[in-house]
Amino acid sequence: MNVTGEAIRVEDGSLHVPSQPLIPYIEGDGIGPEISRAARAVLDAAVERAYGGARRLRWVEIYAGEKAQKRTGDLLPRETLEAIRELKVALKGPLATPVGSGHRSLNVTLRQELDLYACVRPIRHLPGVPSPLQDPQDVDFVIFRENTEDVYAGIEWESGSPEARRFAELLREHFGVEIRPDAGVGVKPISEFGTKRLVRQAIAYALRHGRKRVTLMHKGNIMKYTEGAFRKWGYEVAREEFPDQTITEEELFSQYDGKIPEGKVLINDRIADIMFQHVITPPREFDVIATPNLNGDYLSDACAAQVGGVGMAPGANLGDEVGVFEPTHGTAPDIAGKNVANPTALILSGALLLDHLGWTEAAELIPEALARTFLQKRVTGDLARLLEGADRLSTDSFAQAVIENIRALSPGEEV
Repeated sequence: MNVTGEAIRVEDGSLHVPSQPLIPYIEGDGIGPEISRAARAVLDAAVERAYGGARRLRWVEIYAGEKAQKRTGDLLPRETLEAIRELKVALKGPLATPVGSGHRSLNVTLRQELDLYACVRPIRHLPGVPSPLQDPQDVDFVIFRENTEDVYAGIEWESGSPEARRFAELLREHFGVEIRPDAGVGVKPISEFGTKRLVRQAIAYALRHGRKRVTLMHKGNIMKYTEGAFRKWGYEVAREEFPDQTITEEELFSQYDGKIPEGKVLINDRIADIMFQHVITPPREFDVIATPNLNGDYLSDACAAQVGGVGMAPGANLGDEVGVFEPTHGTAPDIAGKNVANPTALILSGALLLDHLGWTEAAELIPEALARTFLQKRVTGDLARLLEGADRLSTDSFAQAVIENIRALSPGEEV
């Protein structure tokens, strides 16, 4: 590692970030190298504008996916995992999983190996971006999706396999449960430990960022001992660990006349199916949504459509000490190497990284500069075809347009 800088440290659960932290990055596959280059340039410009040279990101390339396989013969080298554990963060482009690789998914493997149990996906509309909603400016909430349990545990057996037959026999002989002999079967584990650490992080985020509500999304009316337990354990975390900072919906109306008091966070819950309506019809009712894995997978991609699609959707995968920041979208191999991809999702993921470091002045410049760029109709091709009179830019040219707007902004200034 021939890069000058210092490692981020974690002490007593808190990040200690030097003025020139070492930041590992994985370019990714497909469009990854192009959007990674653009995102790093934008992040560097935001840090320079906010701190005038007093702080600087020191980028360290690490490898995963096709580039790693060419260099080392391994899609996910042990050295990559060790570097992220040591340096505490990483900015990651999208990764493909080649057929027959032996990895179910590189993204899932990364999350499980590093115990990145919270998938955090902000859903926020930026001015100038086309949206199917009448009032997209009302969309501004954050989804906390559990990352390691539920269907991501990967416990399933194919129809007709010996394991599926044995599992069916076990259910029949010991529990009196009959399933069809040609069924594939899976197990959906949701634990108290996994639930509580996710909801704990969601509540802490809400308090740290001035959010007023944490909504537990579940299908507990049907799956009473998995998703119903998720709901129960979520309320327990609020009651037992944040008693002076949280209130329930019943308390909201019985004690506070329906108005959330200053310094308090409302904890409520909603059934999963109706949530898909509620995030559209009154999206202002949501600030932070905490949910098991599969619900969050569906919801976060559906909500991305409200703010311009997955090309506009950033993400973070967080554990207790380590965070990996990545876009929601895939590798888009059909446009790879053409310098036409939209780097916005990775740029916004980088803003999440800056916020995670506590460099909020730099983080806040990025969505504001992006919004200015969109309002100027200086966009990549995916948005240009939706905006009349738009100036169609390459990936690199779009990044330079955002950088120009960063340099024109003052920290804290809003569009």
